[in-house]
Amino acid sequence: MLLIFEKSFMHTTDIENKITQLRNNLSRYNYEYYVMAAPTISDYEFDQLLEELQRLEKAHPEFYDPDSPTLKVGGAINKNFENFTHQYPMLSLGNTYSEDELRDFDQRIIKQLGHTDYEYVCELKFDGLSISLHYENGQLIRAVTRGDGSKGDVVTDNVKTIKALHTRMKGDYPLNFEVRGEIFMHRQAFDRLNQQREEEGEPLYANPRNVASGTLKLQDSADVAKRPLDIYLYQLIEKTDTIKTHANSLNAMKAWGLKISEHTKTCSNIEAVFNFINYWDKERKNLSYDIDGVVLKINDYHQREELGFTAKSPRWAIAFKFKTEAACTQLLSIAYQVGRTGSITPVANLQPVILLGTTVKRASLHNANEIERLDLRVGDYVYVEKGGEIIPKITGVNLEKRNEATPPLVYITHCPECQTELVRKEGEANHYCPNEVSCPPQVVGRIQHFIHRKAMDINGMGDETVQLLYESGLLHNIADLFDLKYETVLQLDRMAEKSAQNLVDGIKAAVNIPYQRVLFGLGIRYVGETVAKKLAAQFKTIEQLQTASFEALIAVDEIGERIAESIIEYFQNPYHAEQIARLKAAGLQFENMEKEKVMESAILAGKSVVISGVFSQYSRDEIKHMVEINGGKNASGITGKTDYVVAGENMGPAKLEKAVQLNIPILSESEFLELIGKPANNTLL
Repeated sequence: MLLIFEKSFMHTTDIENKITQLRNNLSRYNYEYYVMAAPTISDYEFDQLLEELQRLEKAHPEFYDPDSPTLKVGGAINKNFENFTHQYPMLSLGNTYSEDELRDFDQRIIKQLGHTDYEYVCELKFDGLSISLHYENGQLIRAVTRGDGSKGDVVTDNVKTIKALHTRMKGDYPLNFEVRGEIFMHRQAFDRLNQQREEEGEPLYANPRNVASGTLKLQDSADVAKRPLDIYLYQLIEKTDTIKTHANSLNAMKAWGLKISEHTKTCSNIEAVFNFINYWDKERKNLSYDIDGVVLKINDYHQREELGFTAKSPRWAIAFKFKTEAACTQLLSIAYQVGRTGSITPVANLQPVILLGTTVKRASLHNANEIERLDLRVGDYVYVEKGGEIIPKITGVNLEKRNEATPPLVYITHCPECQTELVRKEGEANHYCPNEVSCPPQVVGRIQHFIHRKAMDINGMGDETVQLLYESGLLHNIADLFDLKYETVLQLDRMAEKSAQNLVDGIKAAVNIPYQRVLFGLGIRYVGETVAKKLAAQFKTIEQLQTASFEALIAVDEIGERIAESIIEYFQNPYHAEQIARLKAAGLQFENMEKEKVMESAILAGKSVVISGVFSQYSRDEIKHMVEINGGKNASGITGKTDYVVAGENMGPAKLEKAVQLNIPILSESEFLELIGKPANNTLL
């Protein structure tokens, strides 16, 4: 619908309702995509709705809402997190796994109060990261981690990106208050994140809690926004005359717009508490997130004051922790997997057993130290648990069932794939196969990593194609890719003419991939996508990086000793030097082509500019550069936030129509040059 139409014919109430509907729908779609991993609309449809909302919000700033889906994208950078001292310490709770100890806790409550006229509020114990949120005049002003309990890190910009969090309150809320809760990640979102890391050749995360904790400490809030975090609030730190109980505080928080778990119950006695615990001990596997127990809190605030605190925890609350579900099954064999970097991972093959509703057949043993610690032997009956409710792990051996004639397990000394003798560096737990030149899973894995979409992004080529090319003898390393010919590729089984041409064209196009992605694609151990960007920004050419000293490397932000040592070792290897020389000869980018921007003016400061079409006096890249050195920002798509469209010949009709519909100024090349005070017919160097 055209903006002109809306301004002319839509009543203010209709516009507000439309904005509210769009916000609600987009929030739901975000939840379906990030949390449930079950999107109900396409990315294109989502983007169209988001653009419509952006346009309406721009035209009607009176309906501004800090919780709008258009604002949950992050972008603030925090090099160092500020410390903040909690007004009230974030104490840990006492906990127990024993029903008898929980009954003892209940008896202490009765003894201290002198009566049985009290209630518990039972809540799920989320397996996440504790957070404290501070609101003033209904708006979030500060988010602080638990830290050491007395002070934590201020992570406000990162927390604001959580799509489920309301940063501005509604209703009758106090002027100043603090709430506490838990930030966590849903299991499906965690699995999807690990799947992406596996595709990129990155080590997998152990559990959702670790990811949530690590994500909050990322320096760029835009990176945090890409992680599907969620939040539940469960404690109000504010004494008021009207709120007398914990249950009432939860209802009030919900009314103000804060996200509260629906799985909370007020219990009048300990038997009702046990009913709640037993129910969730069984039902927790049906939740979309992890819990590791139930928290009991005295409901009445006056009774809480009467009970008081110990030095470490409140006397009026306790956590009952579930025992991790375990099973005993037989260890049938141990397999050894070789990763793309040569790392050896032992894997236990088990007699299938059901844990938390899923069948477990395999469990990672991590390394030789773990096997030795457990004293594992093939044929043993072992106890298996799901660590963090996600990763199956062996926790022990049932020695009563052990056959004493079974010999101790001896860790392999040679690679199971190429028979090369394994190495184990001092201070490292893993064994490695050093034969990266001809060890099949390493060769294939490195090439698959190289062609990945976040590295070289070679169109027409996938993991199966790499495997086929390797088995056909056409690929032995990443440099061989650039020797492939159409006629040769066409000879392969299942390779049609179009597929062969797409593959060859995709390889040719890879020469335009920027330096930092080529660097990531090389597959240097511990150099992931983010580290590669930092290295490329600091060392402008591959030659600078090849000759960088240990001291120069660790001086780069987030580059530690282990990464620095790995980089130096990589470039000292003659095989890698030969590979890089071949890639250079093929035309790949090994230099940071970003030019130092010298600002000429602030004429376009704060302006969003879209460049479209073909120009006669300057190239598109030159015009984009002009936008930036005059303070503007280049955008790829036309939205309600676009300030100018610079149009050349053959501008796309769809973009033109959209710009006209949104009433966005369209500038010719000459008009743009006049706007920024740039003379015509002058080549930009």
